[in-house]
Amino acid sequence: MLPDVAEHGALDHHAMVEAKIVRMANQIATYFNSQPEVERAAGIASHINDFWEPRMRKHLFEIADQTAGQLNETVRQAMILVKRPT
Repeated sequence: MLPDVAEHGALDHHAMVEAKIVRMANQIATYFNSQPEVERAAGIASHINDFWEPRMRKHLFEIADQTAGQLNETVRQAMILVKRPT
């Protein structure tokens, strides 16, 4: 049985949000690649903690917990420093 239009639209929206979160996190990592290696993960985490609202960080943790392979290696390293929303 095919999902109804509302359910299919919600799935598409969720996939779009996930793709955007991954792209944004990986772009931050790309920027911090110009920094010394010892500062990269902390810089990424600091940026995410300072500028991402809790809902965005929640989505990022869901992605990291389920399919971390989409995230840049430095983003994955930074996740231990990112504040998990409660």
